[in-house]
Amino acid sequence: MNIQHLKYVLAVDMHRHFATAARNCYVTQPTLSMMIRALEDELGIRIFDRSRQPVVPTAGGEAVIAQAKVIMQEAERMKEIIHELKGEIKGELKLGIIPTVAPYLLPLFLNSFLRKYPRLKIKIIELTTQQIIEKLKEHHLDVGILATPLNSEALKEQPLYYEQFVVYASRNEKLMKKKFLIPSDIDTSHLWLLEEGHCLRTQILNLCELRKKGLETSNLEYEAGSIETLKKMVDINNGITILPELALQELSKKDKKFVRHFKPQVPVREISIVTYRHFVKQRMVDILKEEICNAVPPEMLAAKRKRVTSVV
Repeated sequence: MNIQHLKYVLAVDMHRHFATAARNCYVTQPTLSMMIRALEDELGIRIFDRSRQPVVPTAGGEAVIAQAKVIMQEAERMKEIIHELKGEIKGELKLGIIPTVAPYLLPLFLNSFLRKYPRLKIKIIELTTQQIIEKLKEHHLDVGILATPLNSEALKEQPLYYEQFVVYASRNEKLMKKKFLIPSDIDTSHLWLLEEGHCLRTQILNLCELRKKGLETSNLEYEAGSIETLKKMVDINNGITILPELALQELSKKDKKFVRHFKPQVPVREISIVTYRHFVKQRMVDILKEEICNAVPPEMLAAKRKRVTSVV
């Protein structure tokens, strides 16, 4: 048994197809099949059920695959230890980030981060919360930036900052007559929401207690895919939407006149760095966390917003 055997097993588990796995491993299918068969013979079990398409792991194969992931993580950790001993920050970091955070947070720190660590390659993909969780557990991502808590023992959460919610509304909404708001001021029949799958949608439903009283809608029902679309729906069609605090930096001076803040306790969302429990590139996460905390407004940092009402 060697590392290459385990790489081939994990490739087949990922693609559930021997030919596709072989292409992604840059070997011929017979070579990959022969290596996996040799490992199966050594272990005395069949790892994959080849009679099914796509191929699936056997019961014993599931246990082998789970352990193979741990072994590969530990092998990767060996490289990280050497880099740390040499004082080097190099390698690759695969980052998943939710769409309601990405356009506002990434511009604050990404360019300076890349300049500071030119030997570190970072791959970023926007995904929903559930997609990030699944890819972290499958080791397809190293780290996620998303709203927490997630209440998963398999994941480690490191809070970065607490982001207030604000209301953005058209000029003819009644709540615009008030300086500060409470959730019950929001007319839910005028509320524009993100589509299903976005955690921000769930947080807003909880904030306005729409789960309890039901969502009233106007004669136009539209679920947006981005916060920017929500804002444009308000601008064009009137109504109300809820924005996260960092989105305010994108608003013009004119647009900010249509923003209203909540009264204390101000509702917020907790944004954290999340990793799988067996994650090994901890030094990379530490510098990523440091760069983000240096970039966001100081008053938003987790250490300075302990007395908040987090919406989950």
